[in-house]
Amino acid sequence: MICKICNSTSHFFANAKILNKYLIAYYQCRNCGFIQTEEPFWIEKAYTSAINNSDVGMVSRNIANASTSKAIISKLFDPTGKFIDFGGGYGMFVRLMRDYGFDFYRSDKYCQNLFANGFDLENSACDRFELVTAFEVLEHLQEPTQGLDTLLALSTNILFATELIPYSNPKPEEWWYYGLDHGQHISFYTVASLKHLASSNGLNFYTNGCNFHLFTMKKVNPLVFRLFCINKFSAMLNIFNRKVSLVAADYAALTGKGLH
Repeated sequence: MICKICNSTSHFFANAKILNKYLIAYYQCRNCGFIQTEEPFWIEKAYTSAINNSDVGMVSRNIANASTSKAIISKLFDPTGKFIDFGGGYGMFVRLMRDYGFDFYRSDKYCQNLFANGFDLENSACDRFELVTAFEVLEHLQEPTQGLDTLLALSTNILFATELIPYSNPKPEEWWYYGLDHGQHISFYTVASLKHLASSNGLNFYTNGCNFHLFTMKKVNPLVFRLFCINKFSAMLNIFNRKVSLVAADYAALTGKGLH
């Protein structure tokens, strides 16, 4: 197969059974290390539910992502701008960020907005944003370069989360992130593959070396970015990053009434 990141040759890496039913093949690029599945014929069955049933860490992950994002936006970007959460799921992250005082909106064609109703992309009156967040999105993309183009149409600043392939280069049965039980994860990244995506689009790339990453045209101190990705550090920093919550304003916008 051809690598969907750098167009080099991807060689057979492993077989694994997904959804307890389909035996599929994984291929890895010897140039950038990117791992992709064979063409995912099972995707429709994998997305019977937009959020997979085994995602028991969704709430805690959204809380942690909101704390980290608050620190990064407050110090590296314009906190008075508009922001969009791509693949925003139930809208929990958007609601948390609006509670923090950031003008966030949600974009997700496949999932119902439960927590941030009224604050979707079409409600933003905006087509370019200060920053787009994309948490647990890139591993779902069948065509990562096209997916990145979609994000870049919204902003040249992209804060995203996806687990990097460990240095041990585990087989599917040896690493939980392959998601064999739900079959939704089909693209797996290395630092080299993400660097290639960034450089091919004229962007700088920053990472905490694990799961939190940034594409941007800005110059950022890599150590500072890593520090912001440490939950305890960002939580401490956020004590001083106070903004007026949008809870009251959002309630008024949705109901026409004030909070008393």
